[in-house]
Amino acid sequence: MRTTIRAVIAALLLAGAAVGCSSGPSYEEVTKRCADALKAQYAADGEGKPDECKDVKKDDYAALVASAAAEDLGWLDEDGEFDENKMLDDVTEP
Repeated sequence: MRTTIRAVIAALLLAGAAVGCSSGPSYEEVTKRCADALKAQYAADGEGKPDECKDVKKDDYAALVASAAAEDLGWLDEDGEFDENKMLDDVTEP
């Protein structure tokens, strides 16, 4: 999951770099907080968009949700990368 989160955050940084400097948290910090909040929400079986994610762009939020869901479902390998076989095993088990 960490590798996946890092990859998502790196992509978000590229998009956020054009925004420029501000007095608030960087876009990287915002997305990191959002990713952490989503992970905690899945662990607690929560629903809805966490407040920490309110400033995350729609497409970036969708990627973070997918990443958190894949981790919660156990579809990531030991390196945090998506493992198609784990997903297939999970969805084809009786």
